Amino acid sequence: MPAISMSFRSARFRLLAAGQLASGLGDALYAVALPWYVLRSQRGAVLLGIVLAAYGTARAAALLGGGWAADRWRPWPVMLAADSVRAVVVALLAVVAATGRPVAWNLVPIGVVAGAGEGLFLPGSSAVVPSLLPDEALEAGNAVLSGSGQLTGLLGPAIGGVVVAVIGPAAAFGVDAATFVVSALALAGVLAASRVARSAPMAAPAPAAPAPAEGGEAPGLWRLFRGQRLLQLFFLIPLMANLGAGAAFDIALPALARGPFSIGSSGYGALVACLAAGGLAGVVVSGRLGPGRRPGIRVAGIFLGAGAFLAAVPYLGGAIAAGACLVVSGGLVAIGNVLLLTMLQRWARAGSLGRVMSLIMLGSIGAFPLSVAAGGVAVQDLGPGPVFPSPWPSSC
Repeated sequence: MPAISMSFRSARFRLLAAGQLASGLGDALYAVALPWYVLRSQRGAVLLGIVLAAYGTARAAALLGGGWAADRWRPWPVMLAADSVRAVVVALLAVVAATGRPVAWNLVPIGVVAGAGEGLFLPGSSAVVPSLLPDEALEAGNAVLSGSGQLTGLLGPAIGGVVVAVIGPAAAFGVDAATFVVSALALAGVLAASRVARSAPMAAPAPAAPAPAEGGEAPGLWRLFRGQRLLQLFFLIPLMANLGAGAAFDIALPALARGPFSIGSSGYGALVACLAAGGLAGVVVSGRLGPGRRPGIRVAGIFLGAGAFLAAVPYLGGAIAAGACLVVSGGLVAIGNVLLLTMLQRWARAGSLGRVMSLIMLGSIGAFPLSVAAGGVAVQDLGPGPVFPSPWPSSC
């Protein structure tokens, strides 16, 4: 695809993609190691829900600040600081996992700091892309970054399941900390390249961010939200969808693998990899799609379809059927994410994209703390099946 090759002509985009590939692999290992470490304790599902709720609350609280900081100081230094902090705190988690059993008093503060770091990082990671690429390569660039995440999500859980089974969770946390260091170094290289480009007298100017619409300065975020149905729609729909998705993915799915499916940590890693495999296929499809007519309605329909397949996971007879549902759901989510991100990057005014992205992300993950806290209690008392809403009777 010519647009994808055009995106890789930017040295700064290549550095960004390489750093995100490394940290994405570490995150995939972490996603397997954390539930397996915490679920070994008594009432482990409740503790996992508490830790994830602390992480998610801090992440949601930091999102709007991360968007404001990305608009105020540019995304690079904010992302670099966030990755540096996360490298330290995940290294501390590796030490905790290697030296003791999971307890709330040390896991909750670690979750809070790690969640705040991600909240500061995420808005800038989406807002920065239009400053690196021309408009015609924007959708392809988003597909490349999303595809690298899906690729690490495909390979990482399978590797993480083996690492956790053979060596233990602490090793996976240590690898995750090292990948944050790699990402921080890549971002430092991007920041240095940006400064060189700005200081070079004959350097070609970087592609401009989307220009403001008529009337000068971009309005404040609250005023923008009140006046734009598009923002309201893509804040509320993900908020409602994620009331159930957080508990389903992060509490009920590992509990299904550990309990009714009896497939162990490697099998759980394979289920997470199914989700990523579908996502990778979805990214390939999204790179070939144009803007189309009525993109907002199209994206909403795609996300609703993804939710329907997720709801069916525990009710179709076992791990193989569950994996098939996760493949389809992951593919639809990936297509919807790329189309939504590109639509917002083209629509948002200059100087407000970081805050717009932070608001959309708040809608996507703002329900996560409530979802995992309630999901931990529900899985502990009722089992994992009821956490997946479905019209079929539960067999779990």
